[in-house]
This record gives sequence, structure tokens and C-alpha cells, in this order.
Amino acid sequence: MSHRNARLNVRGRQLLVERVCEQGWAVAHAAKAQGVSRQCAHRWINRFREEGEAGLHDRSSRPHHCPSQTTVEVAEAVVAMRREQRRGQDWIGPELGVPARTVSRILRRHGLPYLRECDPLTGEVIRSSKTTAVRYERDQPGELVHVDVKKIGKIPDGGGWKALGREVTGTHRNKRTKIGYDYVHSMVDDYSRLAYSEILPDETGPTCAAFMLRAAEQFAAHGIDQIERVMTDNHWSYRRSTDVRNAIAALGAKHKFIRPHCPWQNGKVERFNRTLQVEWAYREVFLSNDDRCAALAPWLEHYNTERRHTALGGLPPTTRLSPT
Repeated sequence: MSHRNARLNVRGRQLLVERVCEQGWAVAHAAKAQGVSRQCAHRWINRFREEGEAGLHDRSSRPHHCPSQTTVEVAEAVVAMRREQRRGQDWIGPELGVPARTVSRILRRHGLPYLRECDPLTGEVIRSSKTTAVRYERDQPGELVHVDVKKIGKIPDGGGWKALGREVTGTHRNKRTKIGYDYVHSMVDDYSRLAYSEILPDETGPTCAAFMLRAAEQFAAHGIDQIERVMTDNHWSYRRSTDVRNAIAALGAKHKFIRPHCPWQNGKVERFNRTLQVEWAYREVFLSNDDRCAALAPWLEHYNTERRHTALGGLPPTTRLSPT
């Protein structure tokens, strides 16, 4: 494809050849009529005489030899890790010792979709969710924390459909006995991305209030002694609960609500919920609900102390906190 300022496209080159080779125009006159130099006109005429009609089309600008090009083995490893781990270039790059930008080019060259376009559990392409163009980060730990609850279906003893298959578990859909849900309460610090989660039986006001106090104690153990603001959605357990109001007052913090139907305003904990699902809840096949619950604390320790975070320059959250 010709660049936007090119004097001759394919049709213009054909017209140039017709005037010189068929109508007998002088090369200088044909070049002047089409606003190009004589050298340019001679080049296209010579290409036509050597290659025919195909010579009038644009050639690839790719070099014949690329000694610094990424090897096929590295590209295959990048693609395999992307499909297996469903992670971005900022994670894959350090794992393979390849620059993140190189990983991005490999993924685009192989036609792999962006993570934002994929379902986090299956990897299938879906419509991307709404995001906000206004991004922010607080200046110090504890200035703002985000709180939310993620409801996750419990795992029956012996495993659910991921362990046994949908064909087996599908016959039990009409059973009256319900398995129920786990309510994963989470608090995330806006500045450091330090996170704390607990699996609780419900999301009522007293339960949410007690969790906030315990989460604040855990944050204090990491050096976040004061919480100034607590951001939540507008669920009734946050907005109407006296226990939650008293708990936030006991912390000496202010309660901030997001706008209704705008969950992206609480995006840091919402994104943490997605990470929680992908890397803990649905990362492996658990054969019981107790096994999955027991795996939460080790995963949180890994998340806070080892897992690379893109927003922190590839460092874990604890690197932004003073040691205690």
C-alpha cells in the first residue's frame, strides 16, 4: 500500500507505463504530466519491463536478513505461556528473560487477542468491559483503601464440574440440596496494592464491619497504621449498616461511595477480584471446598510479597511499604 503522500499509486504507474510504452510519450513528458521525477518514471518503467504487471505493485519493506530477530523457539515459548497462563507481556517477559515489548510484538504477530478482550477463566474472546479514562493513585499508604465482596460458588465434596465434567454434574442440577456460596471479602490499599481477603459465610453489615476491623489490623502489621478513607459500592450492607458506620468511625476514616452502576470507580479491588478468581479460585481443580479455602492464605502471601504488579513497575506490593 502506498503512503498517503505518494504521487503514484498502482493505477498512476499503469498510466505512466501506458503513455511511454504504448502511446510513445517521452519519459520526461510523462513524468512531468504526473508530477514525478524522470528517475522515478524510469524506475517504474524498468520494473514493468522486467517483471510485468506485478512489478508495478509495492514491494515489502522487510529486510532480507534480520540477525537480531527473536528465534522461533522463543516465540513458540511466548505463545505457549500466553495460552497456558493467560498473562500479559509484563509477566511473560521476566519469566522468559525477554523484553516485554518483544513479547507484545510476538503476541500481535501471532494474532493473539488482548487479555482485556478475553474471558479470564476460559480465554475465549468476549467483549471488553467498560473502563474509565481517569486513572489515579494515592500518594501514600492508607490514604484510600478499596473494599468489596466477591461471591463464589462452593465446591462439593469430590469436586465440581471442573473435576468431573459437565456431563456428570449436569444430571444433579435439579437437586433440591443447594451447595451455596463463599463470600470473599477483600480490602486493597490504593497506593501499595497490598491486599487482604477472608472467606466469610455472608455479606451482612455486621460481617462486613468485623472484616474491615480485622483487615485494618493486618494492614497495620505491614506498616499502614492509619486508614483515611474507605471506598465501597452502594450495597445495602455498606450504605445502611450501623455496624459498618461504627467500624469506619473506629478506624478514624471517612466512608466514600462510588456512583451507582459505576463499578470501575472501585476498579482496584474489582481488578483484584478478577485476579483472585483466575489465580486462586479457578487456577486448579480442587476436590473440596476446604482445599480451596486453605489455598487462599498462601496465595495472598505470594500476591503481596512475590507476585509482580504492572502498576508498580513489576514489583510486589510490599516493596512500597516500610518494613516493620
